Amino acid sequence: MPIETIRNFSIIAHVDHGKSTLADRFIEICGALDHGVAQNQMLDTLSIERERGITIKSQCVRLSYTSIANQVFTFNLIDTPGHVDFSYEVSRSLSACEGALLVVDATQGVEAQSIANCYTALAQHIEVIPVINKIDVASADCEMTINQIENLIGIEAKNAIRVSAKTGQGVRDLLERVLIAVPHPKKHATTKLQALIIDSWFDNYVGVVSLVRIFSGSIKKKQKIKIYSNKNIFVVEKIGCFTPKKIDLEELTEGEVGIIIAGIRDIHAAPVGDTILDEQDSVSNPIEGFRKIQPRVFAGLYPIDTDDYDRFRDSLLKLGLNDSSLYFEPENSTALGLGFRCGFLGLLHMEIIQERLEREYNHDLITTAPTVVYEVLKKDGVVVRIHNPSELPSPNEIKEIREPFILAKIIVPQLYVGPVMQLCMDRRAKLIKQNHFGSQVSLEFEMPLSEVIMHFFNELKSVSRGFASYDYDFLEYRVCSVMKLDILLNGEKVDALSTIIHKDRLDKYSRTIVERLKELIPRQMIPIAIQSAVGGSIIARSSISALRKNVIAKCYGGDVSRKRKLLEKQKEGKKRMKTFGRVDIPQEAFLSILKYSK
Repeated sequence: MPIETIRNFSIIAHVDHGKSTLADRFIEICGALDHGVAQNQMLDTLSIERERGITIKSQCVRLSYTSIANQVFTFNLIDTPGHVDFSYEVSRSLSACEGALLVVDATQGVEAQSIANCYTALAQHIEVIPVINKIDVASADCEMTINQIENLIGIEAKNAIRVSAKTGQGVRDLLERVLIAVPHPKKHATTKLQALIIDSWFDNYVGVVSLVRIFSGSIKKKQKIKIYSNKNIFVVEKIGCFTPKKIDLEELTEGEVGIIIAGIRDIHAAPVGDTILDEQDSVSNPIEGFRKIQPRVFAGLYPIDTDDYDRFRDSLLKLGLNDSSLYFEPENSTALGLGFRCGFLGLLHMEIIQERLEREYNHDLITTAPTVVYEVLKKDGVVVRIHNPSELPSPNEIKEIREPFILAKIIVPQLYVGPVMQLCMDRRAKLIKQNHFGSQVSLEFEMPLSEVIMHFFNELKSVSRGFASYDYDFLEYRVCSVMKLDILLNGEKVDALSTIIHKDRLDKYSRTIVERLKELIPRQMIPIAIQSAVGGSIIARSSISALRKNVIAKCYGGDVSRKRKLLEKQKEGKKRMKTFGRVDIPQEAFLSILKYSK
């Protein structure tokens, strides 16, 4: 197809501002599906996306649109997630586009993730088209929304298209605007193949399926291709695209987006962000991909059945191919056995990964308490990164510990500024900037990442009655007063329950966790001492009394020495049990610490 008739664009927005519904209207207008086949959220293919009402994975669909001038155009549309934990999906999707639709809810106005996603698009020199959605709702305020787009984001919005993705009002006008405002892909002088791998997933029947954007040249069936990073050579078996039904093609040409299958069984053979070249090409440079994002939250994932370890590793590899922001490495816990220390972009990302592993790969898992990465400067000058509290060196080797700080950006109505500021100050935040835009206030805080990974977002929504929006960027590592808190059961450390905590929270947290474990660990035949300790100092203690069997119940009389003999025998047996016995910790104990906010 002529490159001048191709338009590659994404839809970006905050959560629940109508991205997926707008994509449904595009599919409907372009006649991509027969009547009766279409359903809501066509591009949300995961069951978990439909249940939660959020987009988790970016999805690409090819549409054929006939303009008012009766000219046929090809749209490659990518619907992206809106939550901050999936911003990496947005970044990767935008690398395949020349334009982006910034969708803003007219009833809620500009929110934090709208700003973050828009800046991501502008940084990649992509044409951004502001779109005001939900104009059919009675509380919609289009003028207020336009002012917020211009003041908070800094792009012109006076001529923004006003649409209702639900009813379809204004959507065709928006498609016409796309034709004018979004440039067609650049035509390259060279005919050598250069394609960027945008996304990949594993299919049990055909192996690795790669979503690619062709920047120059073309890919045909039976063509030999080379992966730039590892020089692996494969033969293309199938080429296709989604409309949103999967259809087969003979080739992909310059400017197009589609999928290729090349019989790749090794998950690491064609990594996301790599460049595909022709087999004979040894000169071309790789396309500038997207930088690898650093995980922000770490937690341990362990299969309940240790025999599932190998299958669990294979599942993580396959899921990591589909979600390249997932990081994992093997870990061995004395309490939980073999598992993996996994890195996530946030707490919601962690929940989604765990749920996908349980649903799609049929695993029963235990998740340990999430932690952030700390930097430790040792007295010999070596700097080490700590992903797990058990990796922390002994105190006599540590010169200083640094924790990650973020710049949190919160947009909230004026009415709730006080409670929001109090919430942030309670979490060791420092106010940096405060701007007023009509009825909205933009707040920027510097605060420790460890203070926001547990329940901060839920508490923010609670104190603001759901009106506050939140986004954050990593700043730097700063020296802090944190220490490792160990949990001991009958004098033995349970490494899976250890955590790194700030000294100001130490006393309250340790006492609460000890009491909570006392409620959750069932009574056993031996007394159980639950202690929280820093180094050799015990901070809090509680005890679970032993179950007692009435061994003298069968004695109805006779000499007291007989009863005494039975009691002494029971006492000796309990001593042996205490020496060799082991405390079984239920999964609820780990989940309890996971849910408790420091």
